[in-house]
Amino acid sequence: MTDWPEKHVVTCFLECRGHILLLRRSSQVGSFQGRWAGVSGYVESSPDDQSLIEIQEETGLSPDEVTLVRRGCPLMVDDAETHTCWVVHPYLYHTADVCVIKTDWEHSEFRWIEPRELLDFDPVPGLAEAFRGVCEMESAEDQPYLPGSSLR
Repeated sequence: MTDWPEKHVVTCFLECRGHILLLRRSSQVGSFQGRWAGVSGYVESSPDDQSLIEIQEETGLSPDEVTLVRRGCPLMVDDAETHTCWVVHPYLYHTADVCVIKTDWEHSEFRWIEPRELLDFDPVPGLAEAFRGVCEMESAEDQPYLPGSSLR
């Protein structure tokens, strides 16, 4: 670990029909422009409350339209690009409809992907580790797994 300042953030993965939502960060955000992320934001209240706030702001989904599946343990991600130690509070939520996503200015596009495709994108630092923190593992190969997904 470094002596870089810690910044607490939530990262929320939305699951629907065995796919997860990835959001591409726009050129208007302060860090990681053009990189792919889950729903995320700085922790300004409790992490649990903040996760629902960020989901509503960044996807248009209300708290009634998502169900918490799993809360992961916070993980530390040292980021040499920003000289920051991100303390990531990961969450996995389920939503029933892939068609209702309405992104805000923080994102230029979104995609529903199979979990095994996560590393095919250019993710923000620690995204794969945060995802593993909220998912069950299918095999000793430590592949992300969500119920209903086809990883073979």
